[in-house]
Amino acid sequence: MQPSPLRSRQSRRDAQLRRFVARRYGLRGTLALHRHAFGADLLRAPVNVMLAPVALILQIVAALLRRLGAGRAGSRIGGWRVFLPSDMSRHIHRDLTALIADLQAQGLGPDASPAQIDRALRAHVETRNAVAEITTSLIVLASGFLLFQRATPGLISLAGPMAQMRAEGAALRDFALGETLGRAWYWAFPVELSPIYVIATGVVLALIGSVVTTFAGVIADPVQRATGIHRRRLTRLMARLDAQGDSAAPAPEHLVARLGDVADTLSLIWRSWRG
Repeated sequence: MQPSPLRSRQSRRDAQLRRFVARRYGLRGTLALHRHAFGADLLRAPVNVMLAPVALILQIVAALLRRLGAGRAGSRIGGWRVFLPSDMSRHIHRDLTALIADLQAQGLGPDASPAQIDRALRAHVETRNAVAEITTSLIVLASGFLLFQRATPGLISLAGPMAQMRAEGAALRDFALGETLGRAWYWAFPVELSPIYVIATGVVLALIGSVVTTFAGVIADPVQRATGIHRRRLTRLMARLDAQGDSAAPAPEHLVARLGDVADTLSLIWRSWRG
């Protein structure tokens, strides 16, 4: 039995998507991609990390407006550009645009308008950035367990113990009777931290975290390629463009990326309440 034209078209498109994912998101491809992050992207990274919660709130508002029937207002808010465009994001956007143009030339691409394609690709790139944030959160969580044997879901909860460790290290080096007696002394009388010292440590960690997020794709891309996540995400992108519709809700990756911030804030409130 011959496969239907629709199934044959889908199979050929899937093969093209697999080749694109292997070329762009394999280890060699992602290393080549991340070369574009050196330079101005390192300055944009901290700003984009701070803007991520704002972007998620706007996406939720846009989705609610669409569900309430205010489609035009929802599309307008959903189309607002919050993030500073990075060189790496532009490169991914350019590659995906070329992929869709190539698919369309072969009769395999979605029949969507350029504006719809542009919006979909920007959302796709932002979802990939959210995965980079998730990867950074996992690194922060693992660092807390390894260094302090405690859960640190975000940089806020890591700043306190990290500041304590740095202050104790400096105090031990300066202790007049040597580090061994210094450990005994500061075990009985812990080093007192000023709020400014903790805040300064948090700022430094936030800057380091933004750089880690910028390059987290070096780890996340090959993993997502191996598990098929990149291919499935591109398949869903094509399906939405085939239907000529915009996503009505934020991608789950954005929500997961903010879970660390929520857990971090709740843990800070809990520790403050307990005194």
